[in-house]
Amino acid sequence: MNENNETSHRCAGSRPARPLVLCAGMAVVDFIFRVDRFPSPSTKAIAREFFVTGGGNAANATIAITRLGGRARFCGPVGDDEFGQRVLYGLLKEGVDIGGAQHVKGAPTSVSGIFVDPAGERLLTTRRAQALEKAPPPGDCARLIEGVDALLADNHFPDFVLPICRAARERNLPVVLDVDKPATEAADPLLALASHAIFSAEALRAAAAIGDLAAALERASTFCRGFVAATDGAAGALWHDGHALRRQEAFAVNAVDTLGAGDVFHAAFALALAEGRAEAEALRFASAAAALKCARFGGIVGAPARADVEQLLMKS
Repeated sequence: MNENNETSHRCAGSRPARPLVLCAGMAVVDFIFRVDRFPSPSTKAIAREFFVTGGGNAANATIAITRLGGRARFCGPVGDDEFGQRVLYGLLKEGVDIGGAQHVKGAPTSVSGIFVDPAGERLLTTRRAQALEKAPPPGDCARLIEGVDALLADNHFPDFVLPICRAARERNLPVVLDVDKPATEAADPLLALASHAIFSAEALRAAAAIGDLAAALERASTFCRGFVAATDGAAGALWHDGHALRRQEAFAVNAVDTLGAGDVFHAAFALALAEGRAEAEALRFASAAAALKCARFGGIVGAPARADVEQLLMKS
């Protein structure tokens, strides 16, 4: 456990002014409906608000990073359709480098339909083409990570991101893994490459086959080679410091939309590591950024600016 924690101090002596984080993984188009209640079977729910925006773990993370003052590069498979163009154009408008995007001929871009209720909770379904899941990884990972200070990868396309993670570890870069799908060491070699694995609470419980989150994290610390943590919504984040479990409390906000909060959390954490911060400080920064996202409706459109995060940290 924590044998790779030296990566968090790699840049401690000289922090990059605007570090570059490579975000590898999923990009989708989100169709977001704001409703008074979630529809139950055989009923209708009238949407009070509707809009379409880019989404997906890696794509969302790039936007969060640029708004937090870093530089971001996206790498992931997208369809060669209008939705794919829309996603990438949205990233370009945010100042994201999309040179790592891989267009998959004949494949539709992934789409999600999302209901958001007044409490900010979401109900989500995603359609992802098999052709995207089978997309070959980049041919020149060394070029892709050139100038990069940290890698953030989600595990939705494990075969695609695996060689990128391997190349980053060979460069001794922080490799932050967003474990959004259940994964164990035997089933997902990404865990062996990650210097920092951050699970969703749902994915962690499934991976460890334990209902209690603290016990599940203890179990995960035995099959993750580096730093391990779990996000748990309003309950904050739980993490293992190599000796004991610790909790980063969530910042209190009036939540109106939790969509994209996890992506903002991972992005802020990876950026903080790229800046040379230790894990505890990075978790606090990430928690503040995610909280501010929850206070704003619109998925990743509500990702906060750096100044807003720093103001919240100063007041808390």
